[in-house]
Amino acid sequence: MFEWLPENWWALWLTFFLVFAVVEMLTLNLFFIMLGGGALAGLLADFAGAVLWLQIVAFCVVSLLMIGFVRPVALKHLRMGPADQRSNIERLIGESALVMEPVSASGGLVKIGGDVWSARSESGVLAPGQHAVVSAIDGATAVVAPQPETAVQ
Repeated sequence: MFEWLPENWWALWLTFFLVFAVVEMLTLNLFFIMLGGGALAGLLADFAGAVLWLQIVAFCVVSLLMIGFVRPVALKHLRMGPADQRSNIERLIGESALVMEPVSASGGLVKIGGDVWSARSESGVLAPGQHAVVSAIDGATAVVAPQPETAVQ
């Protein structure tokens, strides 16, 4: 066996890739699949005729690059979801708000759903009873804008 291995490093790289893929299926954190990409780079380096130390360098470099650059982008895209899957504060953006106390650029109160929030206006002063739309959440303060008038037919 030990005589066979130096001539067939590709089998070891393929085994590493398969092990990393199985572990990734169990963990689902997009870390081990990046190492699997590095193992494929080692496999390709072996097929290209590189010596073992160069295969290991290819594995390390590709793995680190994928962990550093590909994984964050992939996680960002996985975490983006449709509006109905938004949670917590993200769900409030675009919701209707009822002005409880005058809201200006410096502050005021609005009711969003059943909760009263401190708020500030994007533009102008909003009077009590006026409807507004939440455009952003800044800490514990809702940033609101006047609700556009809808045409009555």
